[in-house]
Amino acid sequence: MLPPKERPTKMAFVNLPSIDARTVQAWLDKGKAVLIDVREPDEHARERIAGVRLAPLSRFDPQAFSNERGKIAVFHCSSGNRTAQAAARLLGAGFADAYQLEGGIQGWKRAGLPVIADRTAPLPIMRQVQIVAGSLVLLGVVLAVLVSPWFMALSAFVGAGLIVAGVTGFCGMANLLLHMPWNRSREAAATPLATAR
Repeated sequence: MLPPKERPTKMAFVNLPSIDARTVQAWLDKGKAVLIDVREPDEHARERIAGVRLAPLSRFDPQAFSNERGKIAVFHCSSGNRTAQAAARLLGAGFADAYQLEGGIQGWKRAGLPVIADRTAPLPIMRQVQIVAGSLVLLGVVLAVLVSPWFMALSAFVGAGLIVAGVTGFCGMANLLLHMPWNRSREAAATPLATAR
């Protein structure tokens, strides 16, 4: 048994209140709020809200917002799930008032508000992983039926890789895809904490 100081503590569930997109737009127009995109740079590069600050959850730094603590913070991701899961961490940024954008960027679009879309940017890396992994599993099954049952090993290998990625957080396929030619400009496409124009 661990001594009291070393025992892990339970993280309290914190809920960020949701706010609708039209209200957020009005706050932004008046300079009362800062809109913070907690998605990853590849997602942000493909589609974003004008004037948003990029601060990916994977490397979120509350100190980056020290000059804006007097404003209302509105956090958003794609649909609202990641923002809700990281609420306690986001509240640690010290804003006097904080909300999550109802429905994330998808809710913003449903409200008829504009986004900046760059369809020439690569797909988000996890979507690329899903496409490649699914294709390799399907290929392994088809080849196992048509050529040799040994091709099932390809599907098993991909499945094992996905299990390892889920358990450890390390995805070898994602790292490999990041080095592909179509993904090489990712660093230049979206710099964390940059303001989208």
